[in-house]
Amino acid sequence: MNKAFVKESSDADDDDLDIAQPEMPAGTKNYITPAGHKRLRDELLHLIDEERPEVVKLVSWAASNGDRSENGDYIYGKRRLREIDRRIRFLTKRLDIAEVVDASKQENIDQVFFGATVEYATEDGEVHTVTIVGVDEVDLDRGHVSWISPVARALLKARIGDTVTLHTPAGPEPIDVLDVRYPGRG
Repeated sequence: MNKAFVKESSDADDDDLDIAQPEMPAGTKNYITPAGHKRLRDELLHLIDEERPEVVKLVSWAASNGDRSENGDYIYGKRRLREIDRRIRFLTKRLDIAEVVDASKQENIDQVFFGATVEYATEDGEVHTVTIVGVDEVDLDRGHVSWISPVARALLKARIGDTVTLHTPAGPEPIDVLDVRYPGRG
């Protein structure tokens, strides 16, 4: 059989290459901040315009060296190409359904909506600050939580001074909204 019709490597572990991607709940929109949208678009363009062509060149060069079964450059280049293509498909789908929400244009600045930075206190007096962003922008180290996370769902539509209930695995916990800020708004 012609080699063009045969899978050249036994990538049984190819499923391990899937990176856990944030899930969108069925029927919801992919809300995203302008900065998050730009970051995803920039990543997509970088993959398409720079990284993928470099890997294609490497794979082409490695393929021209003969026996592909023991050619590490070829095998790992093909694997990297699949990873890049998978990420390109993911980013393209996410950007196609993205709805950019510019929080700096929010008029109700005393109420919590998408894009708000919220300072809240838990029952034990601990103060936390979170920014409510899209599922593709989550960065817990920076305090960026998804708008579908439990803390964000508890805070959404609350106002400064409100006490809302956060549902945790340990049970319901009251949290007090101390401050709400939006980008570009004092």
